[in-house]
Amino acid sequence: MAQQISSLEFLSAEMKAAGPKAIALAKVVLKKTAIDIERNAKAIAPVDTGNLKNSIGHSDMRLLSETNLAIEIGPTANYGQYVELGTSTQAPQAYMGPSLDRFGAPFEQAMAQIGAEVLGG
Repeated sequence: MAQQISSLEFLSAEMKAAGPKAIALAKVVLKKTAIDIERNAKAIAPVDTGNLKNSIGHSDMRLLSETNLAIEIGPTANYGQYVELGTSTQAPQAYMGPSLDRFGAPFEQAMAQIGAEVLGG
């Protein structure tokens, strides 16, 4: 895990040097990944009333710093975390974790491709 973080930090530093083109491409990848994760989470979320499934969404993209973008993905239903993680009386029924796992590697690959394209490597 530490190696992944240092690799992403290195990529972030290189992308900062690459400038606006890298940020524009990264925004597209981040937005698409957020939509994919949201869609998958809705597809696998357990349904009783449909409230949890219907509350899954993503925030607008935010620029946290010159090179850091963020989007929050998840349910607004106040019990979403209890379904995901379980409780002392209910087993977990994960829907966000598996969705993130499914699209995490493709996201990293797309970001690496952006780095290679923008850096000419």
